[in-house]
Amino acid sequence: MHETLLKLHVTPRGSKNEVTGWREDVLCVKITAPPVEGAANAAIVKFIADALGIRKSQVDMVSGEKSREKTLRISGMTIEDIRLRLH
Repeated sequence: MHETLLKLHVTPRGSKNEVTGWREDVLCVKITAPPVEGAANAAIVKFIADALGIRKSQVDMVSGEKSREKTLRISGMTIEDIRLRLH
């Protein structure tokens, strides 16, 4: 089974949850949730899972809980699959 590490740059308090593009190997996203008490982190996991069409249990935050730069572990997908779905 594939496990892929996905680097994110997150902008909290956006007008809507959206993928804003790729900066080399970093996916840029906006999240409406504020960065308090893990609200943005939970929203990011749900948003990425929904955008990829996978279960939330397949998305795990491995670093960056308190940073805009985060790393997610995506189970069952290659980076190519992820790029195709999140363009």
